[in-house]
Amino acid sequence: MQNRGFSVDWLQELKRKSDLVSIASNYLRLEEKGHRFWACCPFHSEKTPSFTINAEEGVYYCFGCKESGDVIKFVQKMENLEFFDAVKFLAEKAGMQLPELENTEEGVKKQKYKQRLLSALDYTYKHYQDNLYSNDAKVAQEYVKKRRLTRRELEDFKIGYSKDWTDIVTYLKGKGFTENEMIDAGICAKKNNHVFDVLAGRLVFPVFNAFNECIGYSARALEKTDFAKYKNTAETAVFQKGKIVFGINLLKRQKQQQGLKNIVLVEGQMDVVAMHKGGFKQTVACMGTALTKDHVKELKRYCPNIVLCFDNDGAGEKATIRAIEMFRTENVDLKVVKLSGGKDPDEVLNNLGAEKLQEMIDNAMPYMEFLIEYYSRQFDLTKADEKGKFLKAVLAEIKKLEMAAEQELYLDKVRDLTNVPVEILRRDLGTADVVLSTKESAVAEVKSENQDSKAVVFILASMLHKKAYVDEQIDYQKLLEGYEKYLEIINQNLALSSLYDVYNVEEDKLLANIINYNFSLYSGVEEKYFKECLWLVAEERLRNLQSKLNKEFKECTNIEDRGQIAKELGKIASYLKNKNLEVFYGRR
Repeated sequence: MQNRGFSVDWLQELKRKSDLVSIASNYLRLEEKGHRFWACCPFHSEKTPSFTINAEEGVYYCFGCKESGDVIKFVQKMENLEFFDAVKFLAEKAGMQLPELENTEEGVKKQKYKQRLLSALDYTYKHYQDNLYSNDAKVAQEYVKKRRLTRRELEDFKIGYSKDWTDIVTYLKGKGFTENEMIDAGICAKKNNHVFDVLAGRLVFPVFNAFNECIGYSARALEKTDFAKYKNTAETAVFQKGKIVFGINLLKRQKQQQGLKNIVLVEGQMDVVAMHKGGFKQTVACMGTALTKDHVKELKRYCPNIVLCFDNDGAGEKATIRAIEMFRTENVDLKVVKLSGGKDPDEVLNNLGAEKLQEMIDNAMPYMEFLIEYYSRQFDLTKADEKGKFLKAVLAEIKKLEMAAEQELYLDKVRDLTNVPVEILRRDLGTADVVLSTKESAVAEVKSENQDSKAVVFILASMLHKKAYVDEQIDYQKLLEGYEKYLEIINQNLALSSLYDVYNVEEDKLLANIINYNFSLYSGVEEKYFKECLWLVAEERLRNLQSKLNKEFKECTNIEDRGQIAKELGKIASYLKNKNLEVFYGRR
């Protein structure tokens, strides 16, 4: 069998050499309990560990957010990689050579060309670095001095200088790169049949991915120009602004070396550099574009505690509100810094110092408090119509909160600002009697819980995990009618981690559940519970058959046929009375 060009056997060998526990320990603090390893889930915010690794089978599962997968999937999510790149990442660590991919010639060609572009970008940023220290880079050196950047910042961020329109073209040609490769990498452009450096005359900030690969640039003009002050690399095969976080490589290094209490998100590249200089190594920025879901997911993987520290102006406030909308559904602890003493973090650091800025970050307000305060400044709360507009805007935000208790806390704040009683606010919000409603829905949920379904899951999981107590006499095709797909998967006898190569486990919740079933819930009584589950399912099937036959008996007018149906009904009654599974035994 093949999966995206790789054989299942080769992928299984890769997983055997890529111990999931060892890989995960680079990102998580694992604790061994019983036959599993536990940690706080990296994919959602939690204080009590619900993320578990089955070391023997090489799979992980979170009982909180239901994320599951193998070592390849884990690396994909933690490093934000496509499948091929995650496989390549693990193969390099394991010292395995990638096989020639079957039926993917186009894919191999694209990957090779991608490596050429990355190589060109790598040579380019190093050349720009050298330029910064040359005699004809005075304008860039003066700017660096003006911004008080030390050698450490210059080296950490690999800051360089593009001297003119043709220098990099000549240099890269000398390294064997074609003009098309320079253009496709976003380094150059072509006009009037001439290829030129698109960043000419600018201070250059290389942009790196989490693997320290240079994928593009952001550059600042050093003299007055009719063009934009900042210029970013155009979209390329390796550079997509909507997915790139400036400083992500340094954030990853910080997490590995010292851990992350939070991530501070600022607006621009120079703010990131200034913050790092001030000691705030957990600072990153987006690439001159509005925050996207890809940015949010990228940051969330490193730390679920996000602090927005945008500029102290109208544009900064609007950017903050847009960012809140992106983050609020992603289960992160989101806070907003109220800057004072400067319009941006760089100015605050210069005017007040790092200690004062640290106080502002420590006292950052929950995002909902920011929204309430923001809207209170947009309307004159002494006027009835303005107060109504304020209430409409704020209640719409509060209604988005999932927890009723949290909604209540903010309704109190709105009451204090408007003098409108909480009961009225609650009515307008549509949460009256919310506690009663929650209890009633919980009871309804318990009453409607499908025990048969739970039993089926346990039976399938026991079969998949090849438990010794599984009754081989049973014809499971007959007993588990409607679950043929999963019985077929079980009969293939694949390793659990190989199921992630063959099937889309992420989309199939039942398959994910039986792969990652928590048998510890029934420790010591698994065999007894298995037998109970068999009977629960069998009883349901028998009663359905009994009901069907009773209906046929009533409608049947033929005496002989009625006698045959009565005989079948007698057998079923006997099976039910004695809890006999004989009817579900396989053919002998």
